Amino acid sequence: MNHNTPLSPLPHSHLSDVQRRVLSSAQLRAHGVSTARTTAQCRPGGPWQLLLPGVFLLHPGPPTSEERLHGALLYAGRPVIPAQGKTGTAPGYGEAMVTGLAALALHQFSSAPPLLSLDRIDVLVPRTRRLRSTGCARLVRAHVLPRPEEITGVPVAPVPRAIADAVAQLADANAVRRLLTEAVRGGHCEPAAVVKELNSARLLNRPHVVDAVDSLLAEGRALAEDRLYALVREHGLPDPVWNVDLRLPGGPHLGGVDAYWPEQAVAVELDTRAPRHDEDALWSEYARKREHLERLGITVVHITPRKLREAPEQQATVVRTALMAAVDRDPAAYVVVLPR
Repeated sequence: MNHNTPLSPLPHSHLSDVQRRVLSSAQLRAHGVSTARTTAQCRPGGPWQLLLPGVFLLHPGPPTSEERLHGALLYAGRPVIPAQGKTGTAPGYGEAMVTGLAALALHQFSSAPPLLSLDRIDVLVPRTRRLRSTGCARLVRAHVLPRPEEITGVPVAPVPRAIADAVAQLADANAVRRLLTEAVRGGHCEPAAVVKELNSARLLNRPHVVDAVDSLLAEGRALAEDRLYALVREHGLPDPVWNVDLRLPGGPHLGGVDAYWPEQAVAVELDTRAPRHDEDALWSEYARKREHLERLGITVVHITPRKLREAPEQQATVVRTALMAAVDRDPAAYVVVLPR
């Protein structure tokens, strides 16, 4: 018997090829294969082998990277067995999902090692799951699980969570920096989402992670500024003055803005805050500055890097509407505009 031999009594036409080569003990029993038969098949020189506790590889020889992924998920999760006589969908893995470097490889990160070179596959599971890491499966427990993404039929943690789980295992500062940089440059996610996960994982007390985060935030702001320049240019908005400080004549400093239209008294500010320990203080500073400017009659448009990336046309409409509405407002207070 091998993975090409039909299993009974349940049909397995709904299974992918790899799911026919790697099955759990529960799945084998559902297909009519007894524990004794499974044990016999796994004897030295036999056609099957034990991949992980309760998970069997239905061919001799080393497992492929895809088989290791599937096996780790079967071990960590609770596969769904379709009712007898029903094909249903392919077996699931409960709430388990691939995370860490394996997940980043599936997200096609060039800075992540190839799957076959990884000694272990990180699998994210609920904290109540009572299993131990073993063999090629390393369990990562979470109080709250993110919504997985499906890549080639495999449930995979979103990039920010996968990065946090990968960074938790890395002591190489350059490797951490490469992963964080690719996440932003590759358009996988915004810096704030990564920093939020790193903060939740309590990794921001590691010096090499803090240094990488500082580089990440600088990279993210530069990309957001480039997208803001492109938004003004490509959507036919009038040219503003860029990156300026606003002051009252002979008075206090009002704050810096990323773009300002003096005639319309409209300012755009990129909200590149990242959730760290000082998030509340940062937000209070943002709010105070915005309220002060608006009391002076200056309209402040806040734009996040994510909105600039995902909905630039909508953000251009918001800015254009603010500029057009200026003619119906009372004149703003005169402010001095200085380069920053």
